Amino acid sequence: CETCHSELETYARYEVASVKFPSGASLDTGNPDSNMCLMCHQGRASGKSIAEDIEGLEPDAVSEDLGFVNVHYYAASATLFGSEALGGYQFEGREYAAKNEHVMGFATCTECHDAHLLQLNQARCYGCHPVVEDGEMTDIRMSVEDLDGDGDSDEGVAGEISTYVDLLYQAMQEYAALTIGTGIIYDSHAYPYFFTDLDDDGEIDADEANYANQYATWSPNLLAAAYNYQFAVKDPGAYAHNPNYVIQLLYDSLEAVGADVTGLTRP
Repeated sequence: CETCHSELETYARYEVASVKFPSGASLDTGNPDSNMCLMCHQGRASGKSIAEDIEGLEPDAVSEDLGFVNVHYYAASATLFGSEALGGYQFEGREYAAKNEHVMGFATCTECHDAHLLQLNQARCYGCHPVVEDGEMTDIRMSVEDLDGDGDSDEGVAGEISTYVDLLYQAMQEYAALTIGTGIIYDSHAYPYFFTDLDDDGEIDADEANYANQYATWSPNLLAAAYNYQFAVKDPGAYAHNPNYVIQLLYDSLEAVGADVTGLTRP
C-alpha cells in the first residue's frame, strides 16, 4: 500500500506532479494518481541510450564496444508518451508519434486500469468498441489500412504489431547471418535475451540461452533494431498505449537491417 499511499490512516496518495524518464524528459499525464504509474512503467533505458552508444560508429560495422541495452519490462508509459518520452530508438530524419491522447475519459492510466486489481476496466470500452464485448481487447482497430500487408484489414491492431515483430525478428536474423556473419537468436525469458546461434538453425536451444553465450557482435543498426524489437515485445499493451509509435519504430528498424518493406505501411 505504501507504494502509492503516503500514509495509511486516511490512505492519502502521494502527489506526483511529473516524472523524469530515462531520456531526461519530465512528463505529466495531468493526473497525479496516474503519474505514480509512470514511475515504475517508464522503463530503465531510452532511445537516447542507444544514440549515445552508436554515435560516430559505422552503421553496419561490428563494434566490440556495443552490447545489448534492455529497456526493461512493461514500459507502458514510455510507449504512451511516444516521441515525448523517447522510449524507442528513433532514427534520424524520421517523424514519430507523440503522446497517444485517445479520447476524454480514457487518457490516463487509472481511467483504463483498476488501480488496485491492475486489470483493464474492459467493460468501459464496449461503448466505442463493441467488438470487445464478444471478443478480446486485441481485436480493436481504428485504421482502415492493412498496415502489415498480410491482406487482413479486419484484424486488431495488436495483430498488425505482431506481424511487424515477427518480420523484424526474421530480418534481424538474416542481417546477422549475412552482414555480420554471426547468427542471432532470441529468448524472451532468458537474460540478456539475444544469443549466438551456435548451430545456425535459427531456433533457440536450451544450451544456447545462457549468459555466457550472449550475442556480442553488434553493429549500430542491429543494436538499434534489437532494442526496438524488445521495446515492442515487452509492452504487450502497446496496441492500446500507442500503436502508431510502435509500428513506426518497427518499420524503421526493418529498413535499418535491410528488409524489404514493400507492402507495409508506416503510420
